Amino acid sequence: MATLTVPASVPAIADDCEQLRKAFQGWGTNEALIISILGHRDAAQRRAIRKAYADTYGEELLRSITDEISGDFERAVILWTLDPAERDAVLANEGARKWQPGSPVLVEIACARGSGQLFAVRQAYHERFKRSLEEDVAAHVTGDFRKLLVPLLSAYRYEGPEVNKRLAHSEAKILHDQIEHKAYGDDEIIRILTTRSKAQLLATFNNYNDSFGHPITKDLKADPKDEFLKTLRAVIRCFTCPDRYFEKVLRLAIAGNGTDESSLNRVITTRAEVDLKHIKEAYQKRNSVPLEKAVAGDTSGDYESMLLALLGKE
Repeated sequence: MATLTVPASVPAIADDCEQLRKAFQGWGTNEALIISILGHRDAAQRRAIRKAYADTYGEELLRSITDEISGDFERAVILWTLDPAERDAVLANEGARKWQPGSPVLVEIACARGSGQLFAVRQAYHERFKRSLEEDVAAHVTGDFRKLLVPLLSAYRYEGPEVNKRLAHSEAKILHDQIEHKAYGDDEIIRILTTRSKAQLLATFNNYNDSFGHPITKDLKADPKDEFLKTLRAVIRCFTCPDRYFEKVLRLAIAGNGTDESSLNRVITTRAEVDLKHIKEAYQKRNSVPLEKAVAGDTSGDYESMLLALLGKE
């Protein structure tokens, strides 16, 4: 469930645009007003605001934002204001250009989105960057990572509930045999992970657990330092338990001496309209601390206020 809170009575689009314009003008920027509007509008409303703002003032809303605010606060507001598919396209472009082994961004976009959503991301990528997502990933990613990520991002999976139990059994054995021989980049592993429906994959992973006495992810921990194994585990966890997967991303972003603002921004802005409530529950269960309290303890100022708004804090 989403954490985004939208007022029961939302002002007219023209009124929101006028208030945002006022927030940007004058001697100082009214950051609280920006948060009170954009931090409490859904994707369709934000899209309408962007169009009306450009039509009224002859300037893109995103340009006005970048001219008036900066830093982590700017990054969070910009990502949030983007249409979901456009946001994912931007994140995917950054993920491809700055790719390093073990980087999770491309996996999250490929595996934690529905088929229609991923198709929309590829379309938005075409529109924004005048290239395909797949060709950029192929240009920047290498080895087994490229072999896995390109078809993952190209997939248009069947989303029905039907499951072939016999196939689940046979493919669980294929996965086990290849993993046992440490053939982690084998074509059969890639084929299964990149073509089967999520329902079929869940059945296969459950069969693996039943047949071999432990989850497939346990066998993919043979070498904790192997980044390709880490990527395979991320793929499986995004399919099977996205709430726990994203809880861990947030936990690692907040833990330690420094905050990983990039991961904080990415997870909160991409999941606030999807399942951030479930992620918050998983975080509370795992850490015995509310996610809002953890975020507030690691951030400050307007940046903190924006993230807390998206987390649903009243």
